[in-house]
Amino acid sequence: MQIKNMLIKNIILVLVAHGLVACSVVPGMHMTEFTTESSEEMPTKENNKAILKELNIQDITAELIIELEKNINNYSLGPDNVANLYFDWRIGSKATKGSLIKHNPQQYRVGARDILNITVWEHPELTIPAGSFRSAESAGNVVGEDGNFYYPYVGVVKAAGKTVEEIRTELSAKLSKYIERVQLDVRVTTYRSQRAYIVGEVNQPGVQLVRDIPLTVLEAINNAGGVTQNADQRSITLSRDDKTYNVNLLALYEGGDIRQNVTLQHGDVLSVPDREFNKIFVLGDTGVGGTGSTRSRSVYMNKGRMTLNEAINEAGGPTQDASDPARIFIFRTDLGEPKIFHLDAKSPDALLLAERFPLQPRDIIFIDRVEGIRWNQIINQIEPTVALVRSIQGIF
Repeated sequence: MQIKNMLIKNIILVLVAHGLVACSVVPGMHMTEFTTESSEEMPTKENNKAILKELNIQDITAELIIELEKNINNYSLGPDNVANLYFDWRIGSKATKGSLIKHNPQQYRVGARDILNITVWEHPELTIPAGSFRSAESAGNVVGEDGNFYYPYVGVVKAAGKTVEEIRTELSAKLSKYIERVQLDVRVTTYRSQRAYIVGEVNQPGVQLVRDIPLTVLEAINNAGGVTQNADQRSITLSRDDKTYNVNLLALYEGGDIRQNVTLQHGDVLSVPDREFNKIFVLGDTGVGGTGSTRSRSVYMNKGRMTLNEAINEAGGPTQDASDPARIFIFRTDLGEPKIFHLDAKSPDALLLAERFPLQPRDIIFIDRVEGIRWNQIINQIEPTVALVRSIQGIF
């Protein structure tokens, strides 16, 4: 019987040993023992060539913050800030910055379907005012699809592509053969020939008419009821002919960059995208809503900007009982040139560094677990097996 008991105990101990090995890998993601380089080779670029290499892990220190703040493009309104370029990088667009569009507003040129109101003073038979029963629109001279309209004593007049001043000069010259001292006025009663299209994250998307007063990006968006809360104001795209331009409305609103307020032309398509690309992902041990629960989540960057401190706070902050503040990592794609940063926040003073560390779209923040918590998880997983051994020992 003693031999039998020893045999059973040995079998159980072997099973427990295998259980320890199996349970040594705790479910979930964990960083390996901290080193100065990544444990995996990552795709990156050097000298405009794609290569695989282990990335250096940069500590977030006061010196690094000072170095980042020397470059204006690390600020949210920097012209080459990654938040301004990430949208085009993700969709593969090669948009030209809107500030490079030449601003040379010109006089309105009449087009097909426009309606003109022509007044010849002291000659009511030639004048087409409305009268008491006809509107100026219904009584005006409609420019046909061929760009022409007919006028008494003058005949067919080419109007498309001309300003009202040019049309007035031509009519005055031809009517002077029949009328002395011609006094004539030409106005566009109804604008129908030129249109711009406003789509995307605006409250009232649709068609807007181009009139004699230049239609700018700001006016077009205001006419559309403004942007929605889900709009990415940095990455507005303007499609004109066969080219695409990027318009940074935030730089206009907050930075006073009036070059972004481009004048729209006939056929322009202004698209306001959503902010789905402007996300930060927070993984690891964070407490959501102060409940102590742990789950991964994504947070939106407000107007394309957010600091490390803001992102961690949005995610609920590190859990008090399980997270390791000394092991906070930031993984960054950086337009195809990835980087890894590390913040040791075991001292509250490090939060000052976190508040001055700017994040970029699609950054991944990982808050690791403390080593003791992992061991406790292993113990909790094998405890039922140990209890089983004890119960069997009690039986024999």
